[in-house]
Amino acid sequence: MTTDVQRFEFAGSDGQVLSARIHLPAVEPIACAVFAHCFTCSKDSRAATYISSALAEKGIATLRFDFTGLGESEGEFDGTTFSHNVSDIVAATDALRDAYGAPALLIGHSLGGSAVLAAAGQISEAVGVATIGAPFEPAHVARLFDASLEEIEANGQADVDLGGRRFTIRKSFVEDLQKHCNAERIGSMKKALVVFHSPQDNVVGIDNARMIYEAARHPKSFISLDGADHLLGRRSDSRYVADVLAAWASRYLPEQPAEEIPEETPEGEVVVEGKTTSFLQRIQARNLTFSADEPLDKGGTNLAPNPYELLLAGLGACTSMTLKMYAGRKEWPLEAVRVTLRHDRVHAQDCEDCDKDTGMIDVIDKKLELEGNLSEEQRERLLAIAARCPVHRTLLNEIKIRSELV
Repeated sequence: MTTDVQRFEFAGSDGQVLSARIHLPAVEPIACAVFAHCFTCSKDSRAATYISSALAEKGIATLRFDFTGLGESEGEFDGTTFSHNVSDIVAATDALRDAYGAPALLIGHSLGGSAVLAAAGQISEAVGVATIGAPFEPAHVARLFDASLEEIEANGQADVDLGGRRFTIRKSFVEDLQKHCNAERIGSMKKALVVFHSPQDNVVGIDNARMIYEAARHPKSFISLDGADHLLGRRSDSRYVADVLAAWASRYLPEQPAEEIPEETPEGEVVVEGKTTSFLQRIQARNLTFSADEPLDKGGTNLAPNPYELLLAGLGACTSMTLKMYAGRKEWPLEAVRVTLRHDRVHAQDCEDCDKDTGMIDVIDKKLELEGNLSEEQRERLLAIAARCPVHRTLLNEIKIRSELV
């Protein structure tokens, strides 16, 4: 399933504009989710991006956003606390509820996991919570700047290196972390919980997962991310989380009607459907479905080839198939074909081998690479045959296109 990624903004807990992205399925979403990123990360972290995209492919519209003072969001990070993060999550769910639908799932990575555990009780529509590498207590994150705690206590703040970046950590931030206790909140959450954690996590130890799990009431689940690092740097780890999370969540989401399988279109007929909210198009040919889109700089979401790229693909595929069939009949040693195509529009006067001498002309350059122990004569013959493939000939013939409303 293809997805659509849209920009989204909303007012955070202190009124600043927070930047977000929402991943929308190509079809009507079966549910909505909010993803809270890790400490000092952003909505564009690998885990946030990969998991949100994968969930959208499963039909779950997923919002990822930057906390106040991070990424593209307004505000100053050094003026925020863990309590601000919790309030930002509630603000994100309110904005999502108004724009698309209330979130059924709350997902948090690392300290974002602690934040969704703290926020869950304020979001009545959420039926499930997922934590990924989350600390049991928010105060665990203070271990990242243990060496600076005395300076923070003495001076009220300190500049701390976190992951190669400098952040100002204030005393109010540390004090706020220490006053939050998730144990009671987890036990009274009354929502399904799944805990994802890697035994090899050297930032937040696996024992935190045990404590979260033990504090929670059923229904609860634990999924080991064996071999994964804390930030889920490998796409495969994020994909695994999304696949398992979507399957786990399906037990708690409203049952969906069986998806209607579209009737197979007759051979030679293609159906294209799209919404006016984006350039993304769903294409069906026989029982096959694929997509078309535009790149980001053209206003699209870059999730599929654009129409001209599909046109070139059709010509290239037809060319390669034609050469394979011809060489097979001749029993020539053609092993592989590579066709590279490019479309352009040029002034007629700049085209030396064109019949037209005014205006603009569409030009398709087609380069062939033929593998195999072929003679020079065979290669030249295959070059000539490439111009006789059915799609090539169709494009050169006079074409009449009839349009009608139905």
